[in-house]
Amino acid sequence: MSLADLPTFPSLRPHWGGCAPDQETHGTTVLAIHHKDGALVLADRRATMGNLIMFDKAEKVIPIDPTVVLAVSGAYARSIEVCRYLRHLFKYYERLDQVTLSTEAKLGEVSRALSGNVSLENGSGLFLPIAATYDASTDRFGVHFFDAAGARFESGAYACAGSGSERIRGVFSYIERTKGPWHGFTKNEALIEGIQLLRIAADLDSATGGPRSGLPSAFEITREGTRRVADEDLERAAQATAPGS
Repeated sequence: MSLADLPTFPSLRPHWGGCAPDQETHGTTVLAIHHKDGALVLADRRATMGNLIMFDKAEKVIPIDPTVVLAVSGAYARSIEVCRYLRHLFKYYERLDQVTLSTEAKLGEVSRALSGNVSLENGSGLFLPIAATYDASTDRFGVHFFDAAGARFESGAYACAGSGSERIRGVFSYIERTKGPWHGFTKNEALIEGIQLLRIAADLDSATGGPRSGLPSAFEITREGTRRVADEDLERAAQATAPGS
């Protein structure tokens, strides 16, 4: 049996037409950075519905397996549903065929889930993920972003998505030009810059909750697997980026 024979995400789509986009909860700014020791994935914790702040403790960084971490922006409920589906899909295939899916196949399934999600007529349920990966066969880390139809783009250094991402895309390039390439940063240096970027996004985008409203969620991916960044590390990075520090 091949991966193409397994159930596809479109078959799991509910038959209702969804709700209006301004009546569903949305996650906002997420980002990923490829540094010299691996990759970091960070997200603010705010979830909004229209102009309402629904929740300031949302988890938008989701490890799919030991080599893939997704961060989601946009329709929160739908994105969490897709992430759960992908987790089960990867496990099911590996247990069925006793082989590990390649990184390319895993990212292809993310694209396929997104392409099957675009036909909700009123635009509800749309979300944009970013992904950090580690391919053991090539000993290579990757950072990827997607459009709503599932097209995938690989960035060698960073990726961001969500309402606050438009405000900070240029800052990524500025940091790279003034401080050197991202893959030369240590994990702690990348973490400090990542939290600084979330601060800037929060200052310029009302839907993004910055460190002042709580620590961001963050995972790192290394050759040993994925793990949540410790609160102590986040606290130190947040203090290093606090105004006046």
